[in-house]
Amino acid sequence: MHHRYDVLVVGAGGAGLMAALYASKNKNVSVAVLSKLYPTRSHTGAAQGGVGAALGNVSEDHWEWHMFDTVKGGDYLTDQDAAEIFAKDIIEAVYELEHMGLPFSRLPNGKIAQRKFGGHTKEFGKAAVERACYAVDRTGHMILQTLYQQSVKAGVTFFNEYQVLDLIIEDGVCRGVVAYELATGEVHTYHAKAVIIATGGYGRAFKVTSNALSLTGDLMSIYYRKGLPLEDMEFYQFHPTGIAKMGILITEGARGEGGILRNDSGERFMERYAPTIKDLAPRDMVSRAIYMEIREGRGLGKDKDYVNLDLTHLPREIIEGRLPDITDFARTYLGVDPVTAPIPIQPTAHYAMGGIPTSIDGEALLDESGQTVRGLYAAGEVACVSLHGANRLGTNSLGDLIVFGRRAGVAAAKYAAGAEYAPLPVRADAAARAEIERLKSGSGGENAAKIRKELQETMMDNVSVFRTEETMSRQVEILKELKERYTRVSVQDTGMKYNTELMEAMELGYLLDVSEAMTYSALNRKESRGAHAREDYPDRDDEGWLKHTMAFRDLAAPGKVNIRYKPVVLGRFEPKPRVY
Repeated sequence: MHHRYDVLVVGAGGAGLMAALYASKNKNVSVAVLSKLYPTRSHTGAAQGGVGAALGNVSEDHWEWHMFDTVKGGDYLTDQDAAEIFAKDIIEAVYELEHMGLPFSRLPNGKIAQRKFGGHTKEFGKAAVERACYAVDRTGHMILQTLYQQSVKAGVTFFNEYQVLDLIIEDGVCRGVVAYELATGEVHTYHAKAVIIATGGYGRAFKVTSNALSLTGDLMSIYYRKGLPLEDMEFYQFHPTGIAKMGILITEGARGEGGILRNDSGERFMERYAPTIKDLAPRDMVSRAIYMEIREGRGLGKDKDYVNLDLTHLPREIIEGRLPDITDFARTYLGVDPVTAPIPIQPTAHYAMGGIPTSIDGEALLDESGQTVRGLYAAGEVACVSLHGANRLGTNSLGDLIVFGRRAGVAAAKYAAGAEYAPLPVRADAAARAEIERLKSGSGGENAAKIRKELQETMMDNVSVFRTEETMSRQVEILKELKERYTRVSVQDTGMKYNTELMEAMELGYLLDVSEAMTYSALNRKESRGAHAREDYPDRDDEGWLKHTMAFRDLAAPGKVNIRYKPVVLGRFEPKPRVY
């Protein structure tokens, strides 16, 4: 089946909906959204704590301070042009969301409520500041609902439960996508002048993750398979506070409200690691501190593999009133009442700082020189602008999808309004159909679920919070073996309608690709910076490594990854040691 739209958005989370909404404001273009899920089930809805913006509603704040925290939090790998645009634009964007009807929590004077969050400071690092705008602990959910309502109102067309299988790129121009419709099993071709990728991250590469089952790096992988680069894939953030064993997120807002991390003796151990802002240090630092406590024998439980998040000193009305979802999570999944007992937590795979490289207007980059794939854009976690550098600051993910989703939507609509439809290649869907047929008709005995389990366990063991040459070299060999076994995967369900087994087998292929790019990039970077912590290279090396990694699959030599580099955009903030 064939469709034609001027602007086609892939993904209906916050970035995709923001892009679609702002593209639709250009009345000269038609806009459609393709989503793997029903839009309001997108993973943006799981974001809890808030969106950072220097509104100054509780105490004095300025966009320059937010920019500084973003750059410092990113361990100076953040592109400072992106950080400046972001810190300025997010203020206006939050007020726009408010005017759309987003039900922010409020101060007694009626202004948007703000609370403290990890890494956010005033006066360039002197003390913590209230910057996170929130809707109790359901901020992402409220953003998602608001943007979906606004997109429907604007007349955006939605194709829900469609799995994108291929990007149609020819002669450096994106011409559309190929997608599988779950309900019918049909393969559809979408012809477009501009395509915006907003499909989120790939946390399902790890065993313990806060990410939904749908976050499997699909479009990152498809981009990478075409010999196009993925940027800074070595930087993957582990959120400090996931429910022990499960990975379900406990928002940083819990610490923003006054929650304290404690080890087996009840010590507030973050006082030793970040004396100034303690439990509100950036996520990479807190995650490493937790792992150090566990490694040195100060963890809790039978296996001594978690620490506690203690809220018991806070009033019941704060815990239940401002943190209702995490209160329910603790009671439901652990049988723990956070009003009277601490919550067992451990770091959980949470957010990809790297992804498809883009300009500040969301244009997808062809290489490290800044050339673009015409008509192709990306925004949100799937993209690397690079706002987050080596470590994303808490709340900046929601801010990223709002600011850069909007910019991508505006830029794509402007491009489409002045462009003609580039002709589709003959049988544009051939590659996608061939992959479906390979999996359905394969006679190999390998099982996708078994390979996925081995991938997740080994990535967790070898490429997580702490890394070494030995563990990552081992993972390179494991990935080669898993990818070879993947060629022998076959599915038992040979039907086409709602063939979830087929889709999960395809998602495994995507996870293997992004894991390959991530592991090779991490093995190549011989320093520690932000979320990339190497025990064999413990220091940050600005002279040798203040640069972005660009990982290319070598199409002429399967299994080989070529690494090139792109300079960091510096500016008003010179690299300095990160001390909190």
